[in-house]
Amino acid sequence: MQSMQPTRRRILELLRDCQGTTVDDLASTIGLTTATVRHHLDILAQEGLVEMQKAQHRGTPGRPQHVWTLTPCALERFPKNYQSLSLMLLDEIQGSLPPDVAERISQGVAERMAAQAHINAHASPEQRMTAAVDYLNTCGYVADWVQEENQFVLRTRNCPYHEVSVRHSELCNMDLMLVAKLLGTQPQVRERMSDGGTACCYVIKI
Repeated sequence: MQSMQPTRRRILELLRDCQGTTVDDLASTIGLTTATVRHHLDILAQEGLVEMQKAQHRGTPGRPQHVWTLTPCALERFPKNYQSLSLMLLDEIQGSLPPDVAERISQGVAERMAAQAHINAHASPEQRMTAAVDYLNTCGYVADWVQEENQFVLRTRNCPYHEVSVRHSELCNMDLMLVAKLLGTQPQVRERMSDGGTACCYVIKI
């Protein structure tokens, strides 16, 4: 958001605050002509950040005006505090629950995530590896896999919650459970980013 052109950033902020408004109202609030506001809205629409909703009837004679709103993509541009919230939640779980209960929670999360991947249990090992990597990439892991003689190696080069996993190693165990659920077999850990590695590597024997 900070690198965005100031007028377009202001338009997004106004649309967020009022949950949708017209070109005339935006122009009046910002102090620009309606033509200029439409120009900025067109650019934001091309970037997938705003969209035009059904027409709103004017209070005066004339054609109805369209209402502009933010898209879900635009909402993701605003600052979030997921890392701090995750840390506090995990600290509370760790301090309040027995270790076996906390582990069951991690296992449940891994199972839910693996179920989202919809991997065919009857797929070939190569197909299953590819499907697992595709799913991990949708989750932000930057994953790939290679074959080394009689084994596969799955690598994830980005941890979506790296700052949290440094303090909570159970997240690394959750990732291991996730990979096991995705592949239908228990992998061996070769390397972890939380231990200073350049990637998290999982070895799967063929």
